Amino acid sequence: MRSFLARLATVLAALAALVAAPGAATAAPSRVADDWNPPANLVQPLGEVWNHVESTYPDLYGFRNYGWDQVMANRGSVNYCVRWESDAPVSAALRDRIHAAVKQQYAKWMAAMVENGKGHNAWPYTNVPVNIVGWAVKNRSTLQWTDNSVDIYAGNLDGGGAPQCSPDCGRFFHQDGNYSRCPGGAARHYDQSLWLTKGFQGGAGGDWGQRVGQEYFTGALNQDNIHIYLHEVGHTFGLDDFYDWTPTGQCCFLMKAGSATRITEFDTWMLRDFWRHLKSRYGL
Repeated sequence: MRSFLARLATVLAALAALVAAPGAATAAPSRVADDWNPPANLVQPLGEVWNHVESTYPDLYGFRNYGWDQVMANRGSVNYCVRWESDAPVSAALRDRIHAAVKQQYAKWMAAMVENGKGHNAWPYTNVPVNIVGWAVKNRSTLQWTDNSVDIYAGNLDGGGAPQCSPDCGRFFHQDGNYSRCPGGAARHYDQSLWLTKGFQGGAGGDWGQRVGQEYFTGALNQDNIHIYLHEVGHTFGLDDFYDWTPTGQCCFLMKAGSATRITEFDTWMLRDFWRHLKSRYGL
C-alpha cells in the first residue's frame, strides 16, 4: 500500500508541475456552441445546397483563401485594389464615388452576418471596413488626380495585358501573409481586386476579387444594389452558382443569376451556412 501511495503521490506531483510550468501545454479553447436556427421553410433547401457544395467543390475544406480567411487574417477588414482596364478618364470625384460604392455594396454581405446587433453564430465582427489601397492603369494620365491617397500602379500588366496592382502586394500571390516585397508593406497589401473592364459583359468572381464591366459599374453608382458585383462577392465567400438546378421551394435569389437583384433571405442563410461549416478552422 505504501509503495502504491508513494507512486501515486509521485504521479500527482508530476502532473501538478506540468500544469504549473511556464509554457506548458494547455487545453484547446472550447468552441462556441453552434447557433443554427434558419426558418423552417429553408432547412431543406439549405441542406440540399450544402450537400451539393460538398459533392462538387474539389477542395472545400482545404482551400484557405475564401473571403472569410481574408477578413479573419486582417482582424476584421479587407483591402482592395481597383484594376481600371479602360481608357476612360477617372477624375478624383469619380474615384471617390467608386470607392464609396464598393464600401456600401460589400457592407451588404457583411450585414447579412449580423443579427440583433451581434455577429451570427460566433462571427466576430459587426462591421468590416473596406480600404481601397491602390489603382492599376495602363497609362498614368488616365487618372486625373495628383494626391497620394492610394498607391498607383501604371503599366504593370498581367499576362493578358490587363493592368494589375503589384503581385508583391497581393494576397492571391502571398497567402502566407508575407508582404516583405510590397513597397508599402503589409498595411498596403490588397486582398481582392475590383477589376473594371471596358466592354466586359456579365461578371466573374473568386478569391482574387470581382470583375465586371467598367461601363456597367460606373453606370450603376447611384443604384442601391449593384447586383452583378454583389453576386460576384458571393463567390468570393464561397457561394455557388445555380445554373442547372434550383433548391426546393426557391425561385429567386441573388446567387441564381438573373432571378434577383439584391441579397435575399435565402442568400443570407446560405452565407451563414458557409460560415457555420468553416468557423472551426478559426477555433470558433
